[in-house]
Amino acid sequence: MAENKIELKSVNELLGMKFFIPSYQRGYRWTEQQVKDLLNDIEEFRLRNKSITDFYCLQPLVVRENIDDKNSFINNLPKATDLEKDVLGITRKAISEHTKWEVIDGQQRLTTILIILSFLSSNDEGNKPYSIDYQTRNDFDKFLNKIKDIDTPDILEQQSFVKEKFDEVIKNDDKFNNIDFYHIFQTLATVKHWFNINNNIDKNEFKKTILNRVKFIWYESVDENPIKVFTRLNIGKISLTNAELIKALFLNQSNFPGIDNNSFKLKQQEIASGWDIIEYTLQNDEFWLFLHKNGYNRPTRIDFIFDLICDQNAMNLPDNTRIGTDGYRTFRYFYEYFKQGASEQDSREIAKVESCWDEVKKYFQTFQEWFNDLEMYHYVGVLLSDDFNRGLSDIVRKWTGSKNEFLKYLKDMISNEIKVPDGKYFCNENHIEESLHFDSEKKLIRKILLMHNIQTVINQNKQLKEKEDYQLPVFYKFPFHLFKKEKWDVEHIDSHSKNDMNDKDSKNEFLLNIYYSVDDETQKKIEAFINNSDANNWDDFIEYTKKPKDSLSDEEKDQIWNFTLLDYSTNRSYGNSIFTAKRRIIIGKDRGIALPIPIIKKEKNQSKLSIGEEAKAKTAFIPPCTKNVFMKYYTPVLTNYNYWTKPDADAYKQNILDILKDFKVSK
Repeated sequence: MAENKIELKSVNELLGMKFFIPSYQRGYRWTEQQVKDLLNDIEEFRLRNKSITDFYCLQPLVVRENIDDKNSFINNLPKATDLEKDVLGITRKAISEHTKWEVIDGQQRLTTILIILSFLSSNDEGNKPYSIDYQTRNDFDKFLNKIKDIDTPDILEQQSFVKEKFDEVIKNDDKFNNIDFYHIFQTLATVKHWFNINNNIDKNEFKKTILNRVKFIWYESVDENPIKVFTRLNIGKISLTNAELIKALFLNQSNFPGIDNNSFKLKQQEIASGWDIIEYTLQNDEFWLFLHKNGYNRPTRIDFIFDLICDQNAMNLPDNTRIGTDGYRTFRYFYEYFKQGASEQDSREIAKVESCWDEVKKYFQTFQEWFNDLEMYHYVGVLLSDDFNRGLSDIVRKWTGSKNEFLKYLKDMISNEIKVPDGKYFCNENHIEESLHFDSEKKLIRKILLMHNIQTVINQNKQLKEKEDYQLPVFYKFPFHLFKKEKWDVEHIDSHSKNDMNDKDSKNEFLLNIYYSVDDETQKKIEAFINNSDANNWDDFIEYTKKPKDSLSDEEKDQIWNFTLLDYSTNRSYGNSIFTAKRRIIIGKDRGIALPIPIIKKEKNQSKLSIGEEAKAKTAFIPPCTKNVFMKYYTPVLTNYNYWTKPDADAYKQNILDILKDFKVSK
């Protein structure tokens, strides 16, 4: 398959060309607002950018050469020698003028520019604008020529004026009575109105700007099926990405001069194959979401590497290179890079392509190296999380290839993010008012809790690595791809809710929560109490309602030792349940099992306890330290599973400080 061709073409380079809009496309439909936006953009560009090297770039014009029309013209030429053809004026230019270009995408802007030029050239006998033929509207050029000198209403806000004028135009020409020609007429009326209210604008200067400094991204589709390309670009609303346009530059034969066709195909295949490998790897969410936020909406992911190269000017383009700021800025950066080699020796042109491709591979291999290193993976990943929100570009700039230097840089950044502010304590019983508090330092608490999870994983991996029996596959990596797909809460471990148990309903709720944490005999008493039997003696459960003497006070509950990270859906599913109920729900979510939960059913105005069955359920990612909290992993001497006590909280706090000691969280 021949490669697609890509370049930037000024409007001036389109003059004299013939374009053809096939029937599979919809007609012309630009609105008054879209036309005014384009005119305003061009005028703003003209006033802001005085240098003739600056240009205003339009979105891609995707075209396909109509070979049949060209061959038909060539075959009908009289037999003649090349010299005779030159004498007859039958040259490449003549053949070009008889070539039609099928417009696959971009016809709305192409048509609008032609209408603007038609207005600006109404009294100009100079360059003839390009022409457009619509397969469904054969008289487009005739209609445009008919209306270009007609007075149009000044008050465009009242559509009835435009409709009235249009009706006058088509009164004796029924062939022009269709919706496409109405929109074309409306666009011309909009152009005239815009210049009327902006009468200080020099029309000749504006026309020169359009001809010489407005450029299309010219994308010539060679062997592709035009209807399939159109369907992808329009029906699926998937526009050409910077990556696709840049790929066409890489695979363009003009960048490989002086080598035979077989060698070119090998080079082309090498780049195309490497390109596919990179894109395939980036499509893996585990790799992708290690580097990025959730919600990237481009159809190809390799784009971000080209964006980085452009942002960092990795190809060392001169500072005065004009590439603009719009969505196709990155493409134009690489276009300028490849264009610089156009006048150089063949070997240097090929070297430029190879050098550029090596740069792409270098970025990708850097990300792979980070991903595969257990420390760099976690530190880079946490800095790129929504909580820390550092930019990938800044981190890439600090990568010199030295792991130790890079790790120091990453850890210093993390330290700056999670250190306790001056005048504050991490969590101090004697200085509760000055300790980190949920209401005022929630974001900082989130960062510390996330980093506690990350460093816990790193430390466990280091311990495993010291044992020769353990190989790399058994190491655990914090799943940033799961973490970034969820919303996260900083959740109280021991809730603030109070259950005074002043009525039967509140008592029943409490008994449901403790049902699985008591012995069989007490479970039977709970069933009897809820079922309204004669054995419903509340005194049997008084002991369970008493919180331990070492429970956290209300003030202490808002300190970091009473918080953990929990996904939004799990947190909302258990509301203000007591510790033991939260524990059961979290275990079930982690195991992907809906554990049998006791519920109360009402039957004939009576309550009845019912136990469901264990069933499969949707799993949720539970961070490792959150699981540890509800397992009371940090408590050296286990006392009470039903409550989160001060010894539990103190042990948890100490573990956070121990795990994060290298980051100097607390003074």
